[in-house]
Amino acid sequence: MSSLTIPFMDIKRQYTLLSPEIHAALQRVFDRSLFILGPEGKDFEKEFSQYIGVKHGIGVNSGTDALHLALLAAGIGKGDEVITVSNTAIPTVSAIIATGAQPVFVDIDEKTALIDCDKIESKITAKTRALLPVHLYGNPVPMKKIMEITSKHNILVVEDCAQAHGALSNGRTVGTFGHLSCFSFYPTKNLGAFGDAGMILTNDDNLAKKVTLLRQYGEEKRYHTVMNGFNSRLDELQAAILLVKLKYLPQWNKQRKEIAEQYSKCIKNPKITFIQETTTGYSVHHLFVMRTKNREDFRHYLQSNGVGTAIHYPIPLHLQKAYTNLRYKEGDLPITETIMREIVSLPLFPELTEDEVNYIINVVNKY
Repeated sequence: MSSLTIPFMDIKRQYTLLSPEIHAALQRVFDRSLFILGPEGKDFEKEFSQYIGVKHGIGVNSGTDALHLALLAAGIGKGDEVITVSNTAIPTVSAIIATGAQPVFVDIDEKTALIDCDKIESKITAKTRALLPVHLYGNPVPMKKIMEITSKHNILVVEDCAQAHGALSNGRTVGTFGHLSCFSFYPTKNLGAFGDAGMILTNDDNLAKKVTLLRQYGEEKRYHTVMNGFNSRLDELQAAILLVKLKYLPQWNKQRKEIAEQYSKCIKNPKITFIQETTTGYSVHHLFVMRTKNREDFRHYLQSNGVGTAIHYPIPLHLQKAYTNLRYKEGDLPITETIMREIVSLPLFPELTEDEVNYIINVVNKY
């Protein structure tokens, strides 16, 4: 039996620390009784876009909707191709397909598990309209190289920043490079709501206007619709919670980095290798991901010793049953497929104690 039980993620610890502030923020919304498109949402849009360093922030219902509406605002639709990766969460691709466009997958770099920039140009065709780089695990894609490629071929860039709040690439915050960028505030993110929430950022006035129309039925004013739109609004309760949390994000990211560095320094098991940080960026360590050949045995061992784990992600999207119509087969993305058979994520959240981190390291080293 283990001497400690450490969950993969424990959201309640953060809530407990912040509960007085969160309750006060929620009470403010209840007292005002304006729950949709009110001052909390406007304030959070302003503060988060300033934190990232982008002119416009438009709050939406989720990170998934952020991707979908961003692509629609950029004019992506039927007959278009959008280049991305397969080792990502399902929304990255479901958002592309929801526009009528076709995802085109690029294999990844074996060290970082990020899109392999050297393989992008071979996937560009006359139908390629956009590139959707994913800043995976908090690790930033080399965006200077991405922008060089896309500028050369006149391709739009929509950044998937769902796991990378505050990460830097080439000295700039991710989310500031693309024509649009998309953030998720799902509860487990570095900056998480208490439900679904997302945001689209852009420096382009016209794209910001389109996204604003798309999130509320395409209405220019109430009951006057100028384009087909949706119902995808960031509600006031979630915005109020996120406003409370935003001021703590730099400190939380710092704590995540310290834990990740301790893992990297102290885990010495020859059966384990690490997904590496990019040399051109600063990771905010949304996840700490390792590789091992006997993953299920390793996970069972950790569980029996009280350490929770997760897999991000177990099946690459090009091999998912839902996407067989994309006509990919096993072996088409060999590095992606190999890595996704071996990856496992250790607990990594700011509220982990020093004793817990040391315990996890000792357990892993004894495997």
